[in-house]
Amino acid sequence: MSLPQKQDYTIEDIYALPDGQRAELIDGKLYMMVPPKTIHQRISGALHAAIYQYIKSRKGSCEVFAAPFAVFLNEDNKNYVEPDISVICDKDKIDDRGCNGAPDWIIEITSPSDPHRDYGIKLFKYRTAGVREYWIVNPLTRIVTVYDFENEVATNQYTFNDNIPVCIYGDLSIRLSHLL
Repeated sequence: MSLPQKQDYTIEDIYALPDGQRAELIDGKLYMMVPPKTIHQRISGALHAAIYQYIKSRKGSCEVFAAPFAVFLNEDNKNYVEPDISVICDKDKIDDRGCNGAPDWIIEITSPSDPHRDYGIKLFKYRTAGVREYWIVNPLTRIVTVYDFENEVATNQYTFNDNIPVCIYGDLSIRLSHLL
């Protein structure tokens, strides 16, 4: 079920969705979400586990969350996203509703139904909101695109067989092929 069209949606519209219906809100535009495929969930679970174990083994202060986890990117009621993986290092941003402000690291696993959202709309939104690092994982091409916004380093692409360096953690690299 989709909401009737209107000019701008708000976070209140997100919370008014029927049970089980998920959507994201970017600059007042509502984007309905479809249930993820099995490969999406395998990748998400593997990445979450690897990042969680890394943080835990170093007694790190950051926390990692898997979707669905609410991220209120801006101090307005027109932006609400549920990244596949969110790493948040500022505990003051986390409350019972989710994350208030930009996570430090976001990972999105593309959906074949709407890759434009991850490569275009969210890329711009995450960069302008202050996300430090953004990964786009494409299960079909087995390519990971890494954006290091914090250091203004050029975009890099990696295969699932590559050791992918994590920009916010200088001593962590992830090889997806070893996790799956």
